[in-house]
Amino acid sequence: MRKVDELRYKFQEKLKDGVPNPPGEFDTKDIERVKDDKYMNRIIEHCEGNVELSLKMLWSTLIWRKNNNINNIKEIVNMDYLREGLFFPRGRDIDGCLIFILKWKLNNKGIKNVEDLKKVIVYWLERLEREEFGKPITVFFDLEGCGMNNIEVEVVTYMITLLKNYYPKFVNYIIIYQMPWIMTAGYRIVKGLLPARAIERLRVINKDKIKDFIPLNQALKCYGGTDDYEFQFVPERNNGYKRVTFVDGNAIITDLQIIPNDYLTFTIDNNSLKSELTVINQNNIRISFKIRTTGPEKFKVKPTSGILSPNEMQKIVITVLSGFDCNVAVKERFLVLSTFIDDNLIQKQIDEVWQNPKAKVNEHRLKCKLSVEENTERKSTMIESLAKLDSKYFYLKRSIDILKLFEILTLAFSTVLVIFGYMLYKRTKNVYCDV
Repeated sequence: MRKVDELRYKFQEKLKDGVPNPPGEFDTKDIERVKDDKYMNRIIEHCEGNVELSLKMLWSTLIWRKNNNINNIKEIVNMDYLREGLFFPRGRDIDGCLIFILKWKLNNKGIKNVEDLKKVIVYWLERLEREEFGKPITVFFDLEGCGMNNIEVEVVTYMITLLKNYYPKFVNYIIIYQMPWIMTAGYRIVKGLLPARAIERLRVINKDKIKDFIPLNQALKCYGGTDDYEFQFVPERNNGYKRVTFVDGNAIITDLQIIPNDYLTFTIDNNSLKSELTVINQNNIRISFKIRTTGPEKFKVKPTSGILSPNEMQKIVITVLSGFDCNVAVKERFLVLSTFIDDNLIQKQIDEVWQNPKAKVNEHRLKCKLSVEENTERKSTMIESLAKLDSKYFYLKRSIDILKLFEILTLAFSTVLVIFGYMLYKRTKNVYCDV
């Protein structure tokens, strides 16, 4: 049984036992989400494949949503707070993920109602999840010019808790921008709330480093970019949660099929460490795809991009470049990006689609690992190398000890010669030979 089916079955069985009152029966919109494979997969990935933990997260999420009337959050959120632009989405990061900016300089601690600020956070998370179809976002904490009187630590803690417990696989990066030294203690508190895998996505940067995570054409001018956008609140236009698209009224468009689905396994092939990835277009329209990695200098990827016609497949070969330790290289990750394109588009127009920040892009992340055989062989080779190194060290040390002994003996012999010469000189100093 697939893990998604197993999770859905366990949820239905738990549902038969009844829901605690409060909150009472779950919202029908939330029950519908259980039917969505993509959403269920997000929960399973968030819980690292553990179905029992996934069930616990799903259950607690639905209880939280019912208790807090999340599906009707736009009716209870403070609209004045929304219009102030303290929190807003703008631009996309290097992975194409939408950036959610929290501009804390605009806040004065103690003036705004904390509970209303929490509702604003929930409003944006709900809206962005709908508009991005569950695709991860990058959370951007703008701390430039901030002091202790600007940041509501309770609101930040609340947001981290939401992302950790109720919004599965919804964070690409957490970026802290221009953090003042006085905020160090608060930063440690927030960092302590994050799970280990989330800390890997945490970055503290300044203006010089922003281009490493956000293309300059996607960054606001105040961050050193070229985007001169000024915030103006625009109400959400589409309240529906779009899951699929229909072509010609009957064919459902699905994401790109990727084999393998989770890990790229590297093995030795002709003295090189290689892995293969296969992408398959199961739809009746064309798909454009791109391959990205967190360590582009460590890998050769061929091809790095392409176009797939309906039912076409493409094999991608990934090779670890010479000079890089494979145990370090396999800690990197790969990202497969794909988007649907019209049949009549030419290459130049396709390139423009990728450059469009509003383009709907699907993404799939892959981790790397060594095959069991290669890993075992490398460990055996390493042990053998260490044994040889230890043996060479022993002989080198013994040679140095012998050399030291010769040096001492030479010094002693030289000293004896000097003394003997001096004594001989003293005895012959006043002796003359007869002619």
